[in-house]
Amino acid sequence: MTMSDPIADMLTRIRNANTAKHDTVDIPASKMKIAIADILVDEGYIVKYDIINEGSYKTIHVKLKYGVDKNEKIITGLKRISKPGLRVYVNRDQLPRVLGGLGVAIISTNKGVITDKEARKQNVGGEVLAFVW
Repeated sequence: MTMSDPIADMLTRIRNANTAKHDTVDIPASKMKIAIADILVDEGYIVKYDIINEGSYKTIHVKLKYGVDKNEKIITGLKRISKPGLRVYVNRDQLPRVLGGLGVAIISTNKGVITDKEARKQNVGGEVLAFVW
């Protein structure tokens, strides 16, 4: 079965697993999802991820991160911004700030999938994929 928005599916799987206090979550892999998982690891929202080959397809095995006990969540919110029905593009001057800089905006640019802070440093704009806080 084809999926109309695989990135929203990835974010929803992570959000649901985080709400249910699971340790890990499996997500069908793609290059874009791996780039998003890299950003989540670099920003400290997830512990790590592994890519597992299962026959003809790959899966991303994500290990979620919590505070001292599982009641303290590191990922408070995930929100898909640009959707297949309504793409959201920004110039380098209009890059969003999530919670005044406390969160991260994930931007797809011609330099790759990067955070809003990195996009400001590189002085590029692009498609706003998601907000994480």
